[in-house]
Parts: sequence; structure tokens; C-alpha cells
Amino acid sequence: MQFTHALPAPLDERAGRRAGFTLIEIMAVVVIMGMLMATLAVGIAGQIDKARISTAKAKITRLEQALEFYQMDNARFPTTDQGLEALVTKPSSPPVPRSFTPGGYMKPDGLEDPWGQLFEYRVPGEHNPHSFDLWSLGPDGEEGGDDIANWTQNENV
Repeated sequence: MQFTHALPAPLDERAGRRAGFTLIEIMAVVVIMGMLMATLAVGIAGQIDKARISTAKAKITRLEQALEFYQMDNARFPTTDQGLEALVTKPSSPPVPRSFTPGGYMKPDGLEDPWGQLFEYRVPGEHNPHSFDLWSLGPDGEEGGDDIANWTQNENV
């Protein structure tokens, strides 16, 4: 007996044609992944900004404490000219502190805000005339607008 009709292609040959992905399928997956990554990046960026603001507020609180300790030891705050550096190294300009703690009151990296800029300091303060004003210029690095300051710490509570 002889068969005259054509036999189907071998299974290996059919599997080979269907095993890969088309260029359109690959591009669709890449586009979907890109959209997911963009969505995640926006959410993460917002959280990073919030974390930096919280860190700036915490550092201001720590600087306030160090300034209070300095004042307890020396009966005055560092002058505006001496600045916050007086918390790290003993000032040599008058008024020289009478009882400076040998290790200082802060580590040098505590004087920078989360955006890498030095905190601003003024004594007597315009907003706190009986003590000092202490603030960060915030993410934009310019005075005004998004500054984070010791006179506004309790406004957002």
C-alpha cells in the first residue's frame, strides 16, 4: 500500500519556527518595562525629597542642641562671624570661649544640609531675637521659598 498525500512537517521543524519572539513582541515588553520604571522613579524621587527635608529638620534640631551646650559652657552663643564652625573648632576671634569642650560640640559633617550646603546661622536672630536663627536654603540653594528653618519647625506639626 502506498500513500499519496503529503505528510505534515516534522515536529522539530514546526517548533523551530515558533520558538522565538518577534521584534514587535520584544518592543512591546520593553515599552511596558519602561513605563513601569518611569512610574517607580517618580514615586522614589518624591520619597527621596521628603527624606532630605526630614534629615534637614533633624540636623537643625541637633545643631540647636549643640548651640545650647555651647551657650551653657561659655555664657553666650557663637557670634555670627564665628559661625557654626565654632561648634567644631575653638574660635580664635573674640569673644574667645572661656570653657570650650575639647572635642567640640559637633562633627564637621553635621554643619552641612542634605544638599551639601552649609547651614545658615545668625545671632541674634531676626525671627528669634533672644537666641539665633538657623536654616537651610533647601533644595534650590537660594534664600526664600523652600527654606527649612528653626523658626518654622513647629508650624508643620
